[in-house]
Amino acid sequence: MSLLMSVSGIRGVVGRTFTAQTVRRAAAGFVAALKAGGAAPGGAPRIVAARDSRPSGEGFLANTVGALAACGCEVHCLGIVSTPCAAAHVRRTRAAGGMILTASHNPPEYNGVKFITADGAAPDAATAARILDFVRAAEDVPSAAATKIDPSAAQEAIRSHVADVLACVDVARIRSRAFHVVLDSVCGAGGEEGAALLTALGCRVTHLHADPTGVFPHSPEPLEANLGELCETVLRVDAHVGFAQDPDADRLALVDERGVYIGEEYTLALAARNVARTRTGVFAANLSTSRMIDDVAAAAPGCGVERSAVGEANVVEAMRRTGAILGGEGNGGVIDPRVGWTRDSLVAMAQVLDLLAAAGTSLSDQVSRMPAYAIVKHKVELPGEGSGPVLERVRARFKGERINDLDGLRIDRADAWVHVRASNTEPILRFIAEAPTRATAESLIGEALQAL
Repeated sequence: MSLLMSVSGIRGVVGRTFTAQTVRRAAAGFVAALKAGGAAPGGAPRIVAARDSRPSGEGFLANTVGALAACGCEVHCLGIVSTPCAAAHVRRTRAAGGMILTASHNPPEYNGVKFITADGAAPDAATAARILDFVRAAEDVPSAAATKIDPSAAQEAIRSHVADVLACVDVARIRSRAFHVVLDSVCGAGGEEGAALLTALGCRVTHLHADPTGVFPHSPEPLEANLGELCETVLRVDAHVGFAQDPDADRLALVDERGVYIGEEYTLALAARNVARTRTGVFAANLSTSRMIDDVAAAAPGCGVERSAVGEANVVEAMRRTGAILGGEGNGGVIDPRVGWTRDSLVAMAQVLDLLAAAGTSLSDQVSRMPAYAIVKHKVELPGEGSGPVLERVRARFKGERINDLDGLRIDRADAWVHVRASNTEPILRFIAEAPTRATAESLIGEALQAL
């Protein structure tokens, strides 16, 4: 299993490809890249360091902090907080950048590093490539300081993050509904923040797996197969909605009041529907995101959609270029520039609850108002020949059809599409298709798989 280095950062298997040396070199390379870019001329760059709750993260964070100190940085260590919280703290405190130890939704044997730029965003593709070049060239550096977590700074970061999210919705209206919410935080980094937000919104919270132990009670990716307990609990306690975070709390999946898994694809579409009630502008989404976002924009005068390559940084670049009012990805990640430039499960929760409060309806009713599509996702191990030859065979298979090669290959038909690309976070090829029926989507996946 190789170490994965991409626009999404660095990820690997703990003890095999991802080690203490990996994070020390990552820190040294990141600082070198910042200094080469002119950060903190003549002074010590201030870097925010944080992690998700994975048990391996404690040691990796210590090595990161020590390496940053050895490189002459002033380090603000927040400990366990969500990725959007740490990123927002970078921007709020005018730090030169941030390093977050997280493997997001990957299985527990993984860990990783997400880099954050001074404006609180994941670096764009060009900046990420430059940072990774410095990381590859970096030498190992010894840890020069013990990890000193600042609890007051962490609490202030959480309070500020929650306050920024609350400022984007009608708190009084949401509170008037007295929603009962079941939140599954998968023993990740977002439990404290998620509960604080929901409490501020007047919700009664049934909190599953709230403690940030990092011992995931189920596979950490918020997919239907992993959320049976959440669905059952929503039905058993008669809740209005169920929310599932991933370990670093940048993604959110939905369960309706009937205990039915709604999924991640609806998260961005419903958030956009809510924002479009009061604002006009562009929504940004990647090529693998459902066309529901296009339907939402088409129904809202003055709204449109800008598509980007897959990856949070690519969506953010499209948002900045177009002045988008909201962006995100079909994995349940919603980005609101008023809060920050990262995907944020708290933003998603607040926007969905605001929509339900404004409409006076249930989540299942809101979902029923969306055009019905079936999305099928399939993944296979990346072949030894790499993705290039496979994509060329896919191109040949769909010759003469409408093809977008911005990121892998997306083939668009009148009422359906299929997207084939190499993952930024795992050594796999992803196949995603959307069509009016599951059978049609599966057929498209089957056509694309013939390229293997």
